Amino acid sequence: MVKHSHLIAISLIASLLFVPTLSFAKARGSGGGFSGGSHGGNSSMGFGSRGSRTYQDNGAKPIEQSATPRPSATPPPHQAANNPMSQPSPASAPSWWQRNPLLAGIAGGLAGTWLGHMLFGATESTAKTTDAESGSGSGSGSTSTAPSGNSFGLILLLMAIGAGAFYFFRKSKQTPAPVFTGLSRSTTARGSLLDVSANSSPDQVDTGTYTVTTEDKATFQQLLTDIQSAWSTQDVAALRRCVTPEVLSYFNTALAEDNSRGVQNRVEDVVLLKGDVREAWSEDTTDYATVDLRWNARDYTVSTAIPRGEPGHLIDGSMDTPTESYEVWTFMRVRDGRWLLSAIQQES
Repeated sequence: MVKHSHLIAISLIASLLFVPTLSFAKARGSGGGFSGGSHGGNSSMGFGSRGSRTYQDNGAKPIEQSATPRPSATPPPHQAANNPMSQPSPASAPSWWQRNPLLAGIAGGLAGTWLGHMLFGATESTAKTTDAESGSGSGSGSTSTAPSGNSFGLILLLMAIGAGAFYFFRKSKQTPAPVFTGLSRSTTARGSLLDVSANSSPDQVDTGTYTVTTEDKATFQQLLTDIQSAWSTQDVAALRRCVTPEVLSYFNTALAEDNSRGVQNRVEDVVLLKGDVREAWSEDTTDYATVDLRWNARDYTVSTAIPRGEPGHLIDGSMDTPTESYEVWTFMRVRDGRWLLSAIQQES
């Protein structure tokens, strides 16, 4: 039983160490290249960019490799700034006492002086009045007409408060506090840092419908033939004229892997059977069109190390029998520019 357990453990370790890693080229099938072909049609990989719709479900298999960043689950910072629920409540304005500590201190001192005078001055005045009444007797009929200290202190306090209020209103009138609550993106100048259109994210691209013309369809068909031909002859310069830089990077990687393994995939005599526009749209100054393409072609893979006609030269496919392939291609162009292949998806 112990030996049996050891044997199972050794087998698991060996399977993890010696199972070959799934390469970039194998992800597209055993042959057929990125053209799909009869062997690449079973691939689950999609690559390239479809603009703001790169990760949207369009009925085909999703794009797994793309330079386009995935949309974030959290709203962009400018959206969060426009959302009233996410904005912090404005801080309450400081009181007059907080904005004018010097005047507040003077007023407090005067108030304290007045209260002290009321408490202690009244006691002293009462005592003097009592002494005067006892000394003069009942025959004195003179009355004091001097103003009391309480009235003088109250007048002084009122004068200080009035001076402080005059100073405060004059200062606030000369240097009004700036108000930022009315500043919004709708009131900003075109091209400024607060302009939404100048700092739009992929989630906020202005999209609209685009109508594919007969000339566009003819261009798509010609691109299918040209790309397959350039792929078969490993003509990178010809591929560069037909695809976006991102798609070209995937093609270059696949061609390098094929060269490293000593194989070459060829897709020849391409005949388009059917082409249906799945969706077409515009984003700012860029047009996009996603097209279902079905075609026949001789799709096969040969060894570059074994001469033609020798055993082992043909690795996969048929050099004589055409096979049918189906893929979903997305084309893009800058307004009034040339159409380029920007993404390839497999049949779902």
